[in-house]
Amino acid sequence: MFNSAGGVKEIYYSNNGELNLDTNKVTPNGGLTDQFAKSMKMKSNLLPEIDLTDSELKVETSANTGADPMTSLHMLNWMECIRSRKEPNAPVEAGYDHSVANIMVTAALRTKKFVTFDKIKQEVLADGKVFQY
Repeated sequence: MFNSAGGVKEIYYSNNGELNLDTNKVTPNGGLTDQFAKSMKMKSNLLPEIDLTDSELKVETSANTGADPMTSLHMLNWMECIRSRKEPNAPVEAGYDHSVANIMVTAALRTKKFVTFDKIKQEVLADGKVFQY
């Protein structure tokens, strides 16, 4: 996402912490701490800090496509999996879920209404009606 503060940022949060693709780090930042977990009768499960730049996977490209390094790594992984028939780092369902989330954000911004997703019909609903772009 981006705003007037400048630059494009891609940060994913869960109750375990964050994946920051701007800094290429995984941290427990924003995760469910012991204090709040206990009040919900849960256990905290915070992520360890990991620096993704320590990865041995390097980007190889013969042309400057203008893509950021993470996109290049994603495409490299995908192409290697096509050649080797191995599973990619992320399953197709992850891409699908990401797309649904983006469509829901678009629906909320355009309609200014409460948005939900019907998993059975696979439809994005804005105020109970199917969202159409």
